[in-house]
Amino acid sequence: MAAGATVHTFDFTLADVDRGVYEDLSLRVARHPSETADFMITRVLAFCLEREEGIAFSEGISTTDEPAVVVRDLTGRLVAWIEVGAPDAERLHRGSRAADRTAIYTHRDPAKLLASWEGKRIHQREELVLHSFDDGFIGAAAALVERRNVATVSVTERHLYLELNGTSLDSAIHDHPLT
Repeated sequence: MAAGATVHTFDFTLADVDRGVYEDLSLRVARHPSETADFMITRVLAFCLEREEGIAFSEGISTTDEPAVVVRDLTGRLVAWIEVGAPDAERLHRGSRAADRTAIYTHRDPAKLLASWEGKRIHQREELVLHSFDDGFIGAAAALVERRNVATVSVTERHLYLELNGTSLDSAIHDHPLT
């Protein structure tokens, strides 16, 4: 855990109908002092939306050689590289080469991110997808975060329903291929 980090707990009920994932999760999330609330809630949602055996948060912002979320198999081999925010093309290239699968979740303007990667070398670009949410969704969710959080995350037909600390929000999950 990073020095000076604030620890947030999230008790989730996850029902991802699209992928057949139904689970109760209890997450302890260390928020680095330089990490925005928007980044943190995007990181937590990416964890839920990518939930599978072996998923974990990396060491955080201070670790530059890992993404925000990783999936490793039982041998420790990197299976998925899950970026959050606005990674540069070089980082995506490296992650796509290191893992079987790469995903990107952002709380930023997806058009600007896609433009920043245009013409740059990214390994297996045609297989990568940038995921974003409706305008204002991440900011509204971030405003609801407390030190202890109770949430329900439901996904059906690429639509996310979030109940966080008694308030309901929803957003489409927008998929932007990098091709």
